[in-house]
Amino acid sequence: MACPKKKTSHRKQQQRRAKWVAQLPTLSKCPNCGESKIAHYACTECGYYNGREYAKAMPRKKQKSASQ
Repeated sequence: MACPKKKTSHRKQQQRRAKWVAQLPTLSKCPNCGESKIAHYACTECGYYNGREYAKAMPRKKQKSASQ
């Protein structure tokens, strides 16, 4: 493997790593129940995708509050 002749600058490192930033998924409205869902995925509330039921809806777990 080749060895670099010079140290990579902080700016070049940051430019390279800038592509790794996570992006939030696109949200859309479920036509069946009206809840927000990730685009191109089955709805987590009703289990429908593209007008058909693909999965049984899983009940959401209640999150513990910070005071408990």
